[in-house]
Amino acid sequence: MTHTDDTPTFNLKAVVQETGLKPDTLRAWERRYGLPHPERTAGGHRLYSQRDIDMLKWLIARQDEGMSISRAVDLWERYSEEAQDPLVAMPLPAEEAPTPQAFILSDSARALAELRNEWLAACKAFDERRAEHIMAQAFALYPVEAVCVELLQKGIAAIGDGWYEGDVTVQQEHFASALAMRRLEALLAAAPVPTRAGRILAACPAEEIHTFSLLMITLMLRRNGWEVIYLGANVPLARMQATIASAKPNLVIASAQQLFTAATLMEMAQLVYEERVPFAFGGVIFSLMPELAERVPGHFLGLEMNKTPQVVEKLLQAPRLNGATTPVPAEAIAARDHFRENQSLIEADIWQKMRGIPHDHLVNANANMGRNIIAALSLGDINFIGNDMGWIRGLLINYNLPIELLNGYLAIYLTAVKERLDERGRPIVGWLSQLVV
Repeated sequence: MTHTDDTPTFNLKAVVQETGLKPDTLRAWERRYGLPHPERTAGGHRLYSQRDIDMLKWLIARQDEGMSISRAVDLWERYSEEAQDPLVAMPLPAEEAPTPQAFILSDSARALAELRNEWLAACKAFDERRAEHIMAQAFALYPVEAVCVELLQKGIAAIGDGWYEGDVTVQQEHFASALAMRRLEALLAAAPVPTRAGRILAACPAEEIHTFSLLMITLMLRRNGWEVIYLGANVPLARMQATIASAKPNLVIASAQQLFTAATLMEMAQLVYEERVPFAFGGVIFSLMPELAERVPGHFLGLEMNKTPQVVEKLLQAPRLNGATTPVPAEAIAARDHFRENQSLIEADIWQKMRGIPHDHLVNANANMGRNIIAALSLGDINFIGNDMGWIRGLLINYNLPIELLNGYLAIYLTAVKERLDERGRPIVGWLSQLVV
């Protein structure tokens, strides 16, 4: 049942008991993300509503599914901006009476959370020996799948959030990722030989270089007895038909983490669909924008990676093709093609008008803007790019760059688009006009 009572009733202690969150975590979420919004008594003490508690449980549920807290907050705010109640769009799981096994799993999760925090501290200190020891301890005490999700996946997500927010350096992020990937590859090499019928092809689409999620899925599937051909990062569409003809997979799985690679994943899905092979997909971008999954001709694997083997088993037992439920509008494709034809002229105008901006910043800005515009339109809606602009604003803060730099860039980009595009570019002009302040 969804609770909507906004009456400030509960003190901090009651919320801690109800949610299991520590007071320091609650205060950090309020300070960093602006959620929740407790009222204050005359004496300055926090008072929370039932909806605040339900919101916190909702955010925790998203974390349990493998989503970082910053991504969970983004998803909550996205639903709210679209006038949807997140508690209705993605209801909280029904509460059931705890069983002895539930207590055991809960204790394991808490222990792994503590190990995860120790591992993160070791990675930030570049203490490889300590980090490896913590991973070895975790794998010795708990199931491989649980450690992969609770320690490695959530740990890497926390490192990524820390980098985005300016608390973690690029070097620390690379160090932690390298350790995690090395461990996954070792586990993959030690996986048992296939014992079940069915061959799976796993690949990241073109331009997708983040392989952690797909490697974890591959490990889980191999440990469940399936043969998985792992192709890795940035797999181009060229020769994909020949690869399918040669490997003869019963299922193709792909993963995308960014908007522009969701578009290349969609192209891969369309090609696989034409080859009459079932296609399944996942990735954090589909968690942030669930509506994207409706554009892809395939089966969405869901938000909980630990349930992927069960989903795959059903797909292999009853293979079926699944076309995209929402077709891409012709207007979006026309706008995309028109933009591509004039992209170089638009960027030349921007270079002419922003000569004082450091070269690398402008190169990156143009590359990111162009590929995200093309990706959003390929997926059918220019407004899909909205979340990426929020990400760029955060990066500006991380690099100590003034927000006015982005505002000025957007204004000049809008002027160039108006001058270079005709009526076909109306979706792009309309979107940029909303951003320019």
